[in-house]
Amino acid sequence: MKKELTIKVVSAYTILFVELALLLATLFLFIAMRSPIGIITAIAFLFILPGFFFVDPNRSRVLTLFGEYKGTVKENGFFWVNPFLNKQNISLRAKNFDSERVKVNDKIGNPIMISVIMVWRVKDTYKAAFEVDNYESFVHIQSDAAVRKLSGMYPYDNFDDHKEITLRSGLNEVNHALEEELSKRLDIAGIEVLEARIGYLAYAQEIASAMLKRQQATAIIAARAKIVEGAVGMVEMALNSLSEKKIIELDDERKAAMVTNLMVVLTSDKDVSPIVNTGTLNH
Repeated sequence: MKKELTIKVVSAYTILFVELALLLATLFLFIAMRSPIGIITAIAFLFILPGFFFVDPNRSRVLTLFGEYKGTVKENGFFWVNPFLNKQNISLRAKNFDSERVKVNDKIGNPIMISVIMVWRVKDTYKAAFEVDNYESFVHIQSDAAVRKLSGMYPYDNFDDHKEITLRSGLNEVNHALEEELSKRLDIAGIEVLEARIGYLAYAQEIASAMLKRQQATAIIAARAKIVEGAVGMVEMALNSLSEKKIIELDDERKAAMVTNLMVVLTSDKDVSPIVNTGTLNH
């Protein structure tokens, strides 16, 4: 497989003076001398003219002669080459690509909507020009394929206690895997992936409502678990404090009643109505 060959070509300013001289000679021979030699100078002028070209910053020209690759010009400026050379313009500038949102299935089969944002540029002009038919279209299609593959490797979210990487929570790991997958796919076209990340991620419309309820239920359960854990600690602290300071002696039955009342107060999701006991512990 051939690789990119960066070459230097002739500055066009010297040839430009030759062209100017040929133009003046042609006009002089045709108008003043009426000589048929002017046809020769005119042909020479027209032959040299297609050899001129220029290269803007962060652009390049891929040169081929009758189908044979001769090299790539990356130097900025005004140049002249053999007029028979074909000069293909390829940009070396970084480009943004925001893919369309596609519906795919995650690792556990849930339909999701996902898109990718990528920054890329041409690194090898030979591969971009000759290894693929249209390198920009190749980038778009391979990005879509990489997103579909990535989605099948991770679940959208993890509702259990497992520490598995998910599309929603493991963005750093997922984006890194996405960059590696895109780099492998686009290397054949001489494309360098500067950055790639998930731009949009959501459940598909048909299950979005059900999954939202599931997420809310999971959040409520987690919150209640924290509340109960804290309430148990507070009840334990209260009983220990009463016992250490010998404020009151409680038998097992009254301790159970106290624990029940405190747990109801501390874990209730609504304000409780206090009842004041004006009697004694025995009445």
